[in-house]
Amino acid sequence: MIHEELSGKIIGAAMTVLNELGPGLDEKLYERALVIELRRRGHGVDQQKSFPVHYAGELIGSLVPDAIVDGLVIADPKVVEAFNESHVRQMIGYLAITRLELALLLNFKRSKLEWKRVVRETL
Repeated sequence: MIHEELSGKIIGAAMTVLNELGPGLDEKLYERALVIELRRRGHGVDQQKSFPVHYAGELIGSLVPDAIVDGLVIADPKVVEAFNESHVRQMIGYLAITRLELALLLNFKRSKLEWKRVVRETL
């Protein structure tokens, strides 16, 4: 499994955040708290780092993942009923642009954290 140990540490930090704040708040609050918790645990976190997006050789905009942990894993907090194909597709796009291999969707909707690993397919 790609970045298994780091994934476990991110999920553990997310559980701590959820236990402290409780479920169902705004996603940005969980994002900020997760960044604080991960940094307290000694991880490097790039929050809202911008990546340029090009089409036909021209800059068309930028992509801004919520958090990148230790330069390896995208962590994307959500507050949703359930993860859907749109969430997964978004992470696949983020992985393609950032050239990272793993994203974690983290759902703070309920008192028990839900997560989903999304791995970039390589040809």
